[in-house]
Amino acid sequence: MTSPRGGRRPDALSKQRIVATASEMLDAEGEDALTFRALAARLKTGAGALYWHVANRDELLAAATENVVVGVVAAAPADEDPRAAIRAIALAMFDAVDAHPWVGAQLGREPWSATLRLLEAIGGNVARMGVPEAAQFNSATALLNFVLGAAGQNAANARLVAHDTDRAEFLHVVAAHWTSRDPAEYPFVHRIAAQLRDHDDREQFLAGVDLILAGIAAAR
Repeated sequence: MTSPRGGRRPDALSKQRIVATASEMLDAEGEDALTFRALAARLKTGAGALYWHVANRDELLAAATENVVVGVVAAAPADEDPRAAIRAIALAMFDAVDAHPWVGAQLGREPWSATLRLLEAIGGNVARMGVPEAAQFNSATALLNFVLGAAGQNAANARLVAHDTDRAEFLHVVAAHWTSRDPAEYPFVHRIAAQLRDHDDREQFLAGVDLILAGIAAAR
């Protein structure tokens, strides 16, 4: 098979293989390291061969992000209580972004297909909760926005802190910074600083999901 430009299509490559290799590079080196030249070198081909399957870097990042979200949605329980299913989807997404920080950043950009997959998974379970159809949009998007917001924040935190940083030590430093501020100006911050030192990120995330689910149930 030949291309419109002339020449023969590189059969050794596939979009799946290109995206999988790009994901490995993103995990190991971050977004800045992912270029078509570096990816071609990893795949032992020419950069031009990649364009058979992926139009540009943005499309590649979107495809890699969608792969992760597809995995999260596919692993979600189908026959559980819908609240439990939503919690499982949300937590799986949290863990996916923790493992692949670049996903959190990409979800805040333009991978609409990935976002729609997540919305469908969450929204389907919102409907199963018995939420009236007129309230399903606000309910599902509130959950989606919380999950995406937490994902984006975790991705940002991963960029700010070195990989070998001790989490407990880092949180103690942040808490000390909080309590160094004027308690008259920041009374609430002073009160919760101790909780920051010892909090569990996943538990805090699930607490937020549960608060939204409780609100949805109360409104229903």
